[in-house]
Amino acid sequence: MRREDLLKLPSMPAAGPSYPAGPYRFVDREFLVITYETDAALIRAGLPEPLEPINEPIVHYEWIKMPDSSGFGSYTESGLVIPARLNGEDVNFVSQMYLDDDPPIAAGREIWGFPKKYAHPKLEIVKDTLTGTLEYAGQLVAMGTMGYKHESMAGNGDLTRATLSKTQVNLKMIPGVDGQLEVCQLVAINLTDINVKGSWIGPGRLHLVPHVNAPVADFPVRRVVGAHHFLADLTLPFGRVVHDYVRHAEPIATGLAAE
Repeated sequence: MRREDLLKLPSMPAAGPSYPAGPYRFVDREFLVITYETDAALIRAGLPEPLEPINEPIVHYEWIKMPDSSGFGSYTESGLVIPARLNGEDVNFVSQMYLDDDPPIAAGREIWGFPKKYAHPKLEIVKDTLTGTLEYAGQLVAMGTMGYKHESMAGNGDLTRATLSKTQVNLKMIPGVDGQLEVCQLVAINLTDINVKGSWIGPGRLHLVPHVNAPVADFPVRRVVGAHHFLADLTLPFGRVVHDYVRHAEPIATGLAAE
């Protein structure tokens, strides 16, 4: 293969790329977001500098069902998002993500630095209850429930659109061939072309179970603040680097005298 042919490939392996070139369009993307209070010290410990915690020690636990995703197919994901500040801007730091489809795991990690791992999340309507579950290695590690469509957020969808438009920040880490981090960055993303199709609030509950490889319970639930269910079409564009830890790295003491 010629160099110019290789440089046109969207991803590896060359014989069958894991995902196509973006940007990526999502249709009928369904969200269940349960917001809760946890311990402020845990949030501070879970935010990489220069991210700073906001005044309230809150976390968003999310389930997202994506039945029509260009290049990725149909899948569901679940995880933790921590509201934070970066250079005075309110952002959402994506702390943990678990999903059940290989292409978006590869693309999410390689392009944007989304912290994706393979697991088995599910979002479904069970009788009168919107129910999200997450299983990892055969064990239940999260369950969220919400009263189904109790209160419609009627209007033009501006509040929900603002929620989706908020800057997301990921910690992207990719090692080089020597095993050391070759890429260590904060990457920011803003969703675009957002079309809100429905939005509801209502009572919610969240149960988290400690698990070594899916440590969502490391941010324990102290009080549920509220639950939000919404449906939207949107586009995931490419991101931008907002902080580079390798480029700004301080010299590491080796214990050896300078020659």
